[in-house]
Amino acid sequence: MATRYHWMADTSEEAFAVLVDLERKRSPAEKLEAVFALTKMMLKFTEAGVRQLHPYATEEEIFLRSAARRLGKETVKRVYGWAPDA
Repeated sequence: MATRYHWMADTSEEAFAVLVDLERKRSPAEKLEAVFALTKMMLKFTEAGVRQLHPYATEEEIFLRSAARRLGKETVKRVYGWAPDA
């Protein structure tokens, strides 16, 4: 398979060409909608992971712990005055 994407090494060249063609035909609005959908999914996965590790956490703590995973502990401490280790 002649593609620069190693994660698609098991995809045939014909299938890859179809994928690229479909992606090129999508409007900018459709592409942006996909980005928003993936971002929302990532946020939900992050929250699910926090809920699993901290089953008794409040919604505020889940928000802050999720933010710390995405933004870093120091940023959350500086912005929200909260540290996950506290």
